[in-house]
Amino acid sequence: MSNEPVSEWDQWLAENAGRFLLFSRQQTRGDEDAQDVLQDALIESWQRGGGRPESALVFATIRRRAIDLGRRHDRRTRREEEAAPDQDVWFDSAVHDRETAMLLEEAVRTLPKELCDVITLKVWGDLTFAEVAETLGIPQGTAATRYRTALMQLRKSLSPVLL
Repeated sequence: MSNEPVSEWDQWLAENAGRFLLFSRQQTRGDEDAQDVLQDALIESWQRGGGRPESALVFATIRRRAIDLGRRHDRRTRREEEAAPDQDVWFDSAVHDRETAMLLEEAVRTLPKELCDVITLKVWGDLTFAEVAETLGIPQGTAATRYRTALMQLRKSLSPVLL
């Protein structure tokens, strides 16, 4: 492959990338999404155009890709809300007293991340220690130890409140 098409691509991209990115940012919900949409749109436009694409094709592809991304995000959000309708309190299904559920949720959130992950996967994910270990990439014994440690810390932090 000669350097000619690459330099043509580099020049074309340098001339147009700023305006494409600006449009992509206006069409998406965040900068990371904008960059992903732009990259996908450039590749698709280049392939569809059989070489250097027309600007109108790139803009149309950015818009379509952004709409598709927004729809996927909305569908995922809807599915997550249906799976756990009241995400403000994780424990409503297990604890009948809403105030206790809120206290328990706050106590879990104060745990170190590695303990919080294990307790969440074990209790609310309904995973075995082997599955928790595989999910987190840790030994099974470590998963069990972190679970016990998390329970002890929860008992300690909640005992004055629940007595």
